[in-house]
Amino acid sequence: MLVLGIETSCDETAAAVVERAADGSGRILSDVVLSQIDDHAAYGGVVPEIAARAHVEALDGVVARALADAGVGFDDLAAVAGTAGPGLIGGLLVGLTTAKALALAAGKPLIAVNHLEAHALTARLTDRVAFPYLLLLVSGGHTQFVAVDDVGRYRRLGTTVDDALGEAFDKVAKLLGLGYPGGPAVERMALAGDPARFALPRPLIGRPGADFSFSGLKTAARLAAEEAAPLSDTDVADLCASFQAAVTDTVADRAARAMDIFVDGGERGGVLVVAGGVAANKALAAALKTVADDKGFRLVVPPAKLCSDNGVMVAWAGAERLARGRTDDFTAPARPRWPLDPEAAARVGGGARGQRA
Repeated sequence: MLVLGIETSCDETAAAVVERAADGSGRILSDVVLSQIDDHAAYGGVVPEIAARAHVEALDGVVARALADAGVGFDDLAAVAGTAGPGLIGGLLVGLTTAKALALAAGKPLIAVNHLEAHALTARLTDRVAFPYLLLLVSGGHTQFVAVDDVGRYRRLGTTVDDALGEAFDKVAKLLGLGYPGGPAVERMALAGDPARFALPRPLIGRPGADFSFSGLKTAARLAAEEAAPLSDTDVADLCASFQAAVTDTVADRAARAMDIFVDGGERGGVLVVAGGVAANKALAAALKTVADDKGFRLVVPPAKLCSDNGVMVAWAGAERLARGRTDDFTAPARPRWPLDPEAAARVGGGARGQRA
């Protein structure tokens, strides 16, 4: 089956066509991503209104190119999948409405995809990972451990109680004048820095459970920067290296505990999948590889291009759901909040639109 996927949940306008075979294997036929980084760089982060307007202007052309690159037309598709949440509501409305219009005009099923599920299932396309497996999702908006039992069956084992890891990287980068996006900038500066110079905290290390907290670490980095001001290039590099070291130590500790919870007294080992934009951080990947080896887990990190937001993961999630006969009608709503495990207790609170984390 061939599925067109559309992604507009944040600041990438993306579309792709993916093929899923009867044996569960997949093949990427096209992958088009139009980044808006330059549009938001001056503001130090994503401006929702600018992002939504950019999606409106670009999406038709991105979809047309994805179909052309794949060498297919609407008649060849089995379904149209669009990200329905979570994310910035303006962007979600653009992409989901477009997916609905295309599905209706072409007479194809619609699949409203959870953006987190798309990240969760990418490793099944790239590495043929079998269920169940443990997922660490680390991005600008989400940081959580999830047991992936099957398509549509997820158990949250741990989450952040305040900031997402990608958000913490971005805010530290902004504090140090490194620009946006912050994660790659901090990683580059850290290569030349001394990770032991600044004694930054390792939040929740040694504590029961697999939750995260990065707000205190971010504040400690700010206080260290203020104390060392005015900052030289060496100061900035050392602070980046110290911050990244604290992050990797913290995530490694939390990962070890999540692996123990995942096996729950069963046989040692399993698969740990890391997805989301922060998964591209090499220091973090190395730390996770060490702890995974120690716990007997196989570490799987999809290619960096498929860890950040893209249409491939949306198309693949749509294909996985379609293979199980799961489609949506045209009343499917855009959801700014949409947890993978809605039964899990909220860590940060909620509201009319649902729990935050």
